[in-house]
Amino acid sequence: MRANWKYILSWLLLMIAGFYLINTLIMTGMIDNFIENMLVMIGINIILATGLNLIIGFSGQFSLGHAGFMAIGAYVTAIITQYWTNEFGFIVSMIAGMLIAGMIALIVGTATFIRLKGDYLAIATLGVAEIIRNIINNLKITGGSAGMFNIPQLCSWPTVYIMVCLTTIVILNFVRSRDGRAIKAVREDELAAEAMGINTTKWKVAAFVFGGATAAIAGSLQASYLQTISPANFGIMESISILVIVVLGGVGSITGTFLAASVLGILDTVLQNFGSLRMVIYAIALIMIMLFKPSGLLGNWELSLKNLMQRFVKKERE
Repeated sequence: MRANWKYILSWLLLMIAGFYLINTLIMTGMIDNFIENMLVMIGINIILATGLNLIIGFSGQFSLGHAGFMAIGAYVTAIITQYWTNEFGFIVSMIAGMLIAGMIALIVGTATFIRLKGDYLAIATLGVAEIIRNIINNLKITGGSAGMFNIPQLCSWPTVYIMVCLTTIVILNFVRSRDGRAIKAVREDELAAEAMGINTTKWKVAAFVFGGATAAIAGSLQASYLQTISPANFGIMESISILVIVVLGGVGSITGTFLAASVLGILDTVLQNFGSLRMVIYAIALIMIMLFKPSGLLGNWELSLKNLMQRFVKKERE
């Protein structure tokens, strides 16, 4: 337990330092509104990808339904804050979105994880996401296909940063706990895990619920920050974009998720001036990265003071 908290502390110290650094750059004008918007979207993508990494990287289940849970959080926040236009209303809406997304993930996970695996599971979760999107698309309260506009902006970059820190620390503590080791055992060998007395379905569903709840948090933040949402924002391409971040950073690496989300966020922003060539250059860059780093930017390496010191000592000896 002591080693676990040392690991969490190294992340916490880095996050605090990052907060003060970014805040100082904003106050001095070195970071303008354009860059601040980019940082906010990177933060939201980190939350999304970290939750999906818990499902894919740590429990070994392939899900393509992340955008559906994100949509739940976004629309719950949009609806509640239309009537409850203060920070407390935003917090309530975020919690409500998490609970609803978590309950739906629990129902879906319990129904699918017992019988489905691999590609079949991915298709099932994709189907669930499309069902959620189509329900939203046909409800009057959600604005139908036109979406919702003029959502109160109760989210700022410090809010996103704090939520990134909270979700990351909770997930890191979870995956390094006894329960987290049970989930990893399911990923490595499900039959062996069952033979050891581990309830594999329980832990697969738990990871799915956890991941769905974090996606709802990201959806709430995005809806409040951008002040406009539509069902088109939560289609299959959104789920694939989140999956790209996870794979590019390294499946099972939280540090890699941070790095990949940052690299792709900056790359997407820089390429906005290239017009129709933007997606072509973006795709070529992704292909080149995966050719030279097939296991992701960091593989399964994680940030910790111990790992950093070991690398530093190794380089000094060389």
